[in-house]
Amino acid sequence: MEEHNKIIVFQEKQIRRVWENDEWWFAVVDVIEVLTDSVKPRDYWYRLKKREKEGSGVELSTICRQLKLESSDSKKYKTECANTEGMFRIIQSIPSPKAEPFKQWLAKVGYERVQEIENPELAAQRAREYYKALGYDEKWIETRLQSIQVRGQLTDEWKGRDVKEGLEYAILTAEISRATFGLAPSEYKNLKGLKRENLRDHMTNLELIFTMLGEEQTRQEAIKDDAQGFEENQEAAIKGGTAAGDALEAFEKRTGDRVVSSQNFKQQVEDAKQHKKLIGKSDEEE
Repeated sequence: MEEHNKIIVFQEKQIRRVWENDEWWFAVVDVIEVLTDSVKPRDYWYRLKKREKEGSGVELSTICRQLKLESSDSKKYKTECANTEGMFRIIQSIPSPKAEPFKQWLAKVGYERVQEIENPELAAQRAREYYKALGYDEKWIETRLQSIQVRGQLTDEWKGRDVKEGLEYAILTAEISRATFGLAPSEYKNLKGLKRENLRDHMTNLELIFTMLGEEQTRQEAIKDDAQGFEENQEAAIKGGTAAGDALEAFEKRTGDRVVSSQNFKQQVEDAKQHKKLIGKSDEEE
């Protein structure tokens, strides 16, 4: 699965993660917030590292890596992350009744990703189930899954054309978005009232369709021009986004409908989560 996999939920709390070197890396402060309910997880992490170093001589930072993750302001910052093995070690130092169920959940999350790499159809099925559980209709889900596929094909193309993951991917994505919609992703999120939520999970069918058009045309431009490196692929991104933007303008002129929308699905998602929580509580009472 694609971008929505970067944030997962454990007991109603969000945990950021990133796929790096064939394994998941999790934001340590997010895990600490989940396990301790601390309002200042960064302070807790600082004190924990200090305590472990003084008590057992263990430097917890040595099992972490600084990886860029999106923050609440939609910008990416270097964040201390640990892989599954590292998280197990950190959790050992945190007294929490949630520790054991969290470790089981963490192991399951890692295993599911391995399964999805070996069987891409399983990834699509899990994505379908994920969106269905959040109240999305079948038509929207089908479009969203297509957009995930198109995005994957584009990033695969970039990878083979010497575009670096992370910042360069983000810049090229912003170029496509600006040329297509007149908005960078951060501006689009502001329009929709989003913070850490995934922008594409809150797009309408039409917005997803034109997003796909911009990204697929960008891929075609890169192939046609044999774009190599960041600058040449940036030109391809502008061309691809501009073609999609022209199509969007023609569509709006013809139909009189606006494509860019402030609509989001936050209430729908929240209602679905509350419904799931109530069902779970009812099952426990039975």
